[in-house]
Amino acid sequence: MQIPEDLQGKRDLFRALRNVRWPKPVSEEFLRLQDEELQVQLLEKDIVELPNVPMQIWQGDITRLKVDAIVNAANSQMLGCFHPLHKCIDNAIHSAAGVQLREELMLQQGHEESTGQAKITKAYNLPCKYVIHTVGPIIPNGIPTEFQKEQLASCYRSIMSCADENHLESVAFCCISTGEFRRFPNQLAAEIAVQTVKESLTEHPDCSVKQVVFNVFKDIDKVIYQQLL
Repeated sequence: MQIPEDLQGKRDLFRALRNVRWPKPVSEEFLRLQDEELQVQLLEKDIVELPNVPMQIWQGDITRLKVDAIVNAANSQMLGCFHPLHKCIDNAIHSAAGVQLREELMLQQGHEESTGQAKITKAYNLPCKYVIHTVGPIIPNGIPTEFQKEQLASCYRSIMSCADENHLESVAFCCISTGEFRRFPNQLAAEIAVQTVKESLTEHPDCSVKQVVFNVFKDIDKVIYQQLL
């Protein structure tokens, strides 16, 4: 294997190798060196602390947010994205957290995850405390059925329930299922997200979650959420 001479090339190779590495035991020396590098990268990206308001929109890299939990749009294996340097949120979160995240999910899982459920793990090298993983519905033709709409709503309810069970006060949601692979329409997905989260808070007034962040990456999602909120 040819090692790049430039720093970014070395970092890309390091990330790619971790992307394709199946979960298995790793040495303490590797973890120490990995964690040191990932903490350097985190400081270079700059950690973001948001104002303490009940519901807000934030556009940018979710791996920079210092909240109690961020949400990962996971695949049904719950093992992260295995495509080197893929730009999906699953890859970004696993790459920034470190190989420990895939290892923890492997120990918890052992089977494919059902659509609409949620599972919590530690966050390791991320600035948040936890990651809540959920599997959203896949819409091959881009036209969701009523059942698939309910599956997406179930993702948000399950995440809110998981956060409450773990006494978390702040949660940052990604745009679940709206990527190129799962293809849920952006407008409808946002409407379901906002409505379901609001209903969850109304129906459970004692819920521990006091701060909800709708994290968007694309400009189109930012506009949609601004209109809804």
